This record gives sequence, C-alpha cells and structure tokens, in this order.
Amino acid sequence: MNPIAQTLTNLQAKVMGAVALPADLKQKALEQIARSTLSLQYGGNLSALEITEKYIEFICKLPWQTVSEDRLDISIVKQILDKKHYGLEKIKKRIEEYLASVIMIKKQNPNAILRAPSLFFTGLAGTGKTSFAPMIAEALGRKYYRIPFGGLANALDLRGQTKSSAYAQPGVIMRALAECGTRNPVILLDEIDRANPSDRAPIMGALLEILDPGQNDHFTDYFVDYPFDLSQVMFIATSNNSKDISTAVLDRLETIQMPSYTDQEKIMVGKNYLLPKLLAQSGLATNQLSINDAAWAKLVRPLGFEPGIRSLERLIETLVRKVTLQIVSGQQATVAITETNITQFVDMTLASL
Repeated sequence: MNPIAQTLTNLQAKVMGAVALPADLKQKALEQIARSTLSLQYGGNLSALEITEKYIEFICKLPWQTVSEDRLDISIVKQILDKKHYGLEKIKKRIEEYLASVIMIKKQNPNAILRAPSLFFTGLAGTGKTSFAPMIAEALGRKYYRIPFGGLANALDLRGQTKSSAYAQPGVIMRALAECGTRNPVILLDEIDRANPSDRAPIMGALLEILDPGQNDHFTDYFVDYPFDLSQVMFIATSNNSKDISTAVLDRLETIQMPSYTDQEKIMVGKNYLLPKLLAQSGLATNQLSINDAAWAKLVRPLGFEPGIRSLERLIETLVRKVTLQIVSGQQATVAITETNITQFVDMTLASL
C-alpha cells in the first residue's frame, strides 16, 4: 500500500475508533475522507489530504464527553486565595460567594449544568486581575487556559477558519479545549478591551456567542463545522477598562472592580509573596538577603501613584539579581538592605519614572 493510501486508511480507522465522536460528525468525517480519496484518484493535489488529516486529528482530540470532577470544598478555595493574594478581602469574599453557589448546586445535583454569569475583573494594570483565574481553576481542580486578546487579529481567531480557506485552522476556544482535554476548564479571556480596534465589533459578536448561556451550548467553530457545547466551561474575563466592551457582552459578565494597593499593602505583598518567590527563583537562601522596614518604605514610595505591584516586582527582581552577583562572586555571604545602602542595588530615580 502506498503512503497516501495508508494515510487515508489510518484516518478512516481513527474516525471509526473514536467512540466519543457524535454519530453524525463521525459520518461527516468519513464522507470527507471519501471525497479526499476520490479527489486524489483524479489528480487532486495533496493539500486537500493535509487539511483532511489535520481536521480528523483535531476533532478526534476534542473532549466531546470528557469532564473533570470538581473539587467541592469551599475551604480549599479560601486557603488558595489567602495563600496567593494578600489583602483584597472584599474581592476574595466575592469569589468565595460565587464559587460557594457553584459548589452548592453541584452538591445538590451532580448532573447540573451551571449557567452562572462569567466573572469579569476590571481595573488598572498590576492590580492582580489575571492572577485570580488560575487560582480559581486550582481551587476547583479544573484545567486552566489563558487567551490573551492583545494577540487576536480578528474574530476568526476566535471562530476558526473554514477548511476551504488557505489558513484553515480551529479558533483559540476550540484549541484551548483540545489542549485541556476536558469540556469544563477555566478559560481566561485576558484583556478583552485590547481586541483589535479595526475588528472590535465582530470580535464582540463572537464573544457574545461564547459567553451567552442561551447560545454557547451549540457554539460552532468554522473549522470544526459542528456544534460544541461550551456551557460547562468557566469563562473569566479581564480588562483595564470597560469603555470599549459592548453592552451586550457586559450584560453577560459579573463585574468585579479591582481596587488599588495602598503602600502598606505593597510592602506586605513584597515581603510575603514577591521576595520569597524571587529568592527561590534565584537559588538564594532566605537568610542570604534581608530588607529592613525602612528600606521597604523606600522601595514602595516612588511607586505611590501606581495602583498595582508590577513595578515593585521589577525593583525587587533587580535587587535580588545584584545581591546574587555579589554572593556568587564572593564579595559577601549575606546582604542586609537598609535605607542607607538601598541605592547601591536599586536606582530609585528610575523607579519613580
């Protein structure tokens, strides 16, 4: 058997063996294989076979029936939120209340399909919007996938490109599901306000179809060309502001406004979260670098007008890097940062720009 015939036979066997495929989609896939076979017999080119192969491989990878089991324990949710986020008590309480209703419904009826509004975190850069989605996924024991909207060129990135297109491929939603391998992951729609301005209306239209409980149980990706049920996906969206987001999309979201960090909160985040994380990444022991309270106050003071902690993390990262160099080069075994020597490690004038 020649390689092309073998490929077609393998594809047919793959479809026949894919027990999770809906029966009518299986028939549709077999018909496409038959058309490719006929086309090649009459001088068709190999590009059609390549698309058919790509299509069969993808639809067989989709989680048509696979659902991960939720961890139904609100105490775990609280532990994870407290462990990974200092402060923001009102925000964390809102998330706990939201997930408590999800958990309670699932406990009362394990077969229930949840149609709660998608969470929407909005606020200035660096306030922690994006970090809540993976925490919620971890708390529920679900798979997690992030889709950055800053990288989307147009609505077809969400909806997919048809098999007849030269750029035929599934959209990012279906690719996320194939990657996660379950029908109920947590998918982060990150910075939806950064959608391409020239194609914003079609992107918002696609978003509406993805988020609307009345439509998303039969979402049709143009490449897959068959309805897929998104109703069990937990979508979480973020944005810096909501002025460029359509009213119809906002109506499908439960908005949570992120507050700015105070200086004291920034110090606590720096001490308890950022410094330990960056020390671990650098390989330094916790006793090899210390920062006193006065130095912490100097670190956050130039950032007083910044609502988030991104710049603070960069400052601490710079400081840790320079201390690591001193220790590795044998200049010192340990370093204590104070308000008097901090400028040796961090350029505070640059920090305030």
